[in-house]
Amino acid sequence: MPTQTKKADSKKTPAKSQPKPTTRDVKKGIFSDHGRHQKDTGSPEVQVAILTHRIIQLTEHLKIHKKDKHSRYGLLKLVAQRRKLLEYLKRTNKKTYEKTVKDLGLRK
Repeated sequence: MPTQTKKADSKKTPAKSQPKPTTRDVKKGIFSDHGRHQKDTGSPEVQVAILTHRIIQLTEHLKIHKKDKHSRYGLLKLVAQRRKLLEYLKRTNKKTYEKTVKDLGLRK
């Protein structure tokens, strides 16, 4: 029995230095930073910002879990959805598109 606990203890667990903000708090921050007004949740700029946040999270997850094919598929879907929203934004409002891309650091 003691050998089993040693194996479980020997696994590396990430150190929790700070509590992770909740999804609700993160989204509220995104709404206030990128939205047209405080409660703006549906404008393309906000949707692109939320998708970018989720893409970054999934990319970090996939760096650790290299064989997670289902999450990789989800990541590709998110990237495609963000690309479509950016194309729409570019077609309808060029200035907002450029500001959104600059704020999120999407293009070089």
